[in-house]
Amino acid sequence: MSVFENNAILSSLVGDDREFALGSGEVVDVKVRQSVYQPDEPINEAYFPLGAILSVVARMRDGAMIEIGTIGREGTSAIPLVLGSETTANECFCQVPGAAWKMPADIFRSLLERSGTFRGFLNRYLQAYVNMLGQLAACNRLHSVYERCARWLLMTQDRVGTECFPLTHEFLAIMLGSRRSSVTVAAAALQRVGFIHYSHGTITIVDRPGLEATTCECYKATTDQFGDLLHVRNVANDEPA
Repeated sequence: MSVFENNAILSSLVGDDREFALGSGEVVDVKVRQSVYQPDEPINEAYFPLGAILSVVARMRDGAMIEIGTIGREGTSAIPLVLGSETTANECFCQVPGAAWKMPADIFRSLLERSGTFRGFLNRYLQAYVNMLGQLAACNRLHSVYERCARWLLMTQDRVGTECFPLTHEFLAIMLGSRRSSVTVAAAALQRVGFIHYSHGTITIVDRPGLEATTCECYKATTDQFGDLLHVRNVANDEPA
């Protein structure tokens, strides 16, 4: 079984296109806060998460950040490349550590040109991603930090495929664009009612239905956009085939 089956976009590759991609990339272990690309700098690689989760963030002049996009096993960091750009105004780095397939940008562009199926899957993903951006913008403006915290935890679990994942209150505050104190209160409330357990920088989802009942409408809206792209096998530790 190929590691490509653990990423919805890569799993669309078949035959010669798959062989071309397998021979032109590698599995890498992505660490927390590891940079994928920086604002206004050339994007030299495309990352396809196999277990890692990447965040796209907007950074203000004073250093404050807020997450504007999340990328997991359903997609790729290469959206600017899909749109024909070599740079972007935003920053992308690792949110949850794990494996990813790294591919040179020129190989990615070649695949776009040679594989209509690959391009089609990317177009579908791009539409869902753009819709997610709009939904999250509305969510950050209209919904409470309690609801947004539940939404973010659910979205993260969908992408890592496990009940436990590393997370600090500081990092969650960055992702939600809220004060750390507010996020700490929200996380403590979710733990108090038994929905999550937090210990030593690790979150465990204890009661997923409870979280789903707590979160706002934005979780379902964004999940519905991606559909079955979120449902890929967890074979990140298998050898490429």
